[in-house]
Amino acid sequence: MQLIGMLDSPYVRRVAVSAALMDLAFEHRSVSVFRDFEAFKIVNPMVKAPTLLCDDGEILIDSTLILDYLENMVAPSHRLMPSATWVRRRALHIIGVALVAAEKTVQYIYEVKLRPEDKQFEDWVVRITSQLSHAWDLLEPMAAGAHPWLMGQRMTQADVTLAVAWRFNQFSVPGLSDPQRYPALAAFSARAEQLPAFIAYPVDRE
Repeated sequence: MQLIGMLDSPYVRRVAVSAALMDLAFEHRSVSVFRDFEAFKIVNPMVKAPTLLCDDGEILIDSTLILDYLENMVAPSHRLMPSATWVRRRALHIIGVALVAAEKTVQYIYEVKLRPEDKQFEDWVVRITSQLSHAWDLLEPMAAGAHPWLMGQRMTQADVTLAVAWRFNQFSVPGLSDPQRYPALAAFSARAEQLPAFIAYPVDRE
């Protein structure tokens, strides 16, 4: 399998880290949807990251769908999604909120960093940052209650997605979300970033 996309995308990175945690063999190809647009089109004409190129040539897109596929490639003991109904629902809740935080950070980058200043819509920026803050406000007490992870001793997809989303935010837009306001999230992310799977696929790797 080949995972196509840059690790500065939280969606690419959550797949890479998750696959490593599940002990799945794959090749990561750092192809940018911006700088390497034409090269990316050869693999996936839609130029969507992440793209998973399966061994038979079929492509999968969207990190959540890719992770669903990967979960079914491994034994239950290696899966990151809990199986018990109420624990799974809790994990899905956290994942959903963390993905909102990642999405709003991406939207902020596109609006403020990529769009020309005279074309930026201030009301939209206010809305994005408000949504982002509400997501972190929901996640901060959850991170504070992690022992050491959100569901207990074993890391789940909720932990991966939350840690990746926070690190992406801090790396991509320093100062957008103040770590002093969210000390539990900052500490949680730092703990996750010390794990081999996170170290192997850092956000700042080209």
